[in-house]
Amino acid sequence: MLMLQRVLIFFIATLSFSNISAQVNGTNDTRHLTARGDSSLQTFTLEQCIAYALKNQPAVNQSKIDEDIARANRSIALSGFLPQVTGTANYQHYIQLPTTFLNLNGNITKANTGLPFTSTPAVAATQNIFSPDVLLASRTANLTVQLASTNTRSAKIDLVAQVTKTFYDVLLSVERINVYKEDTARLRKNKDDAYHRYVSGISDKVDFKQATIAINNSLSQLKTASEELKAKYAQLKLLMGSPAEQQITVNFDTAQMIANILADTSAMLRVERRVEYEQLQLTRHIQQSATSYYKYSMIPTISAFYNYNYQYLSYQFQDLYDKAYPNSLIGIQLSVPLFTGFKRLDNIHKSKLQEERIDWDEVNLKLNIYSEYQSALANYKSNLYNFHAQSDNVAMAREVYNIVKLQYSEGIKAYLDVIVAESDLQSSEINYLNALFQLLQSKIDLEKSMGEIVVD
Repeated sequence: MLMLQRVLIFFIATLSFSNISAQVNGTNDTRHLTARGDSSLQTFTLEQCIAYALKNQPAVNQSKIDEDIARANRSIALSGFLPQVTGTANYQHYIQLPTTFLNLNGNITKANTGLPFTSTPAVAATQNIFSPDVLLASRTANLTVQLASTNTRSAKIDLVAQVTKTFYDVLLSVERINVYKEDTARLRKNKDDAYHRYVSGISDKVDFKQATIAINNSLSQLKTASEELKAKYAQLKLLMGSPAEQQITVNFDTAQMIANILADTSAMLRVERRVEYEQLQLTRHIQQSATSYYKYSMIPTISAFYNYNYQYLSYQFQDLYDKAYPNSLIGIQLSVPLFTGFKRLDNIHKSKLQEERIDWDEVNLKLNIYSEYQSALANYKSNLYNFHAQSDNVAMAREVYNIVKLQYSEGIKAYLDVIVAESDLQSSEINYLNALFQLLQSKIDLEKSMGEIVVD
């Protein structure tokens, strides 16, 4: 009869454990963490989190505005190619008329010129024919816009990597909670078994106390993980640009994530695929244009001009605008910088030094990219190995726990062995989850180091 009771208890425990495992550790189900009855929750997949972040994250939107500012600056710089028209008007009253001296048949005669009241509306138009300033603007206008565009792309790439890694961090906390829930369910069942064995006189009170201690520790771990999840959700919302009042949850497919853990570790590193390298090349082209500008600054500036003056003159203020005396002129102006105190030569020297510094920036960038790539590759390979090892450990730890639990039910093993086996199972499941999400995060770092993260 006693043996029959033990067998029945074992089958009930096994059935309960199988149901929990099917609910928590199914590899083909799509999971999400949600609160029932809360219609304000929004569920996001990883792709939806990234799309939302690219649209709402302040840093990315600031980069887009900087890009628009660069386009506006381009239009401002290129406006020098168009005619510049200025309208002016003035009014003046001579208290004392200007004096001039006239030579009349050898006699110098003093005379006053002009009239007391004058007013001159005028229009002046100039058109640049050649100017080093306009030449520099034409060469760098598109380059500055391209540089702003790459800055936006760089911000998006960084955001995609950060959102993805934070998303995985949230999932790690979710899966830890599931492990602790499963652990708590096992321990609660063990506590009930220990209590019944104690009441039945099969075991002493120590087993029941140990089971109580174990479940209390598990509940504490579950509470800690639940609170940590809130902080990680807050970090994800920060990266997404989600308002504080918006409640979000994540939706993910465990099987799909595991299917995406592999990366091509044999691919060659191509530095030119990195956005930082493209930014450096644009900076070099802009600096080379600046050097050319200083070289050409000794070339004359040539512009055409046209002036039209509609002049009013009168002895009396009330008659000032009765009659106009217009005049106009057209011409070409040439300006040559003959000597600027060696400013041009110093600017050329400075600009060449800046080009040389950019060359060293390129050397430093390549070294950093190579170091970043090797570090990411090493982390990925080690995490991949660790993931497979931890996967095997989970299977073995689960098998050991089931055997030890059965042996304890048969009176072969002490309850301490059950606690050790259960602790090993929990640790192996947590280590497996850590290994999985560390592997996924290291894959993102590897893809970023190789320039494989592509954004629009």
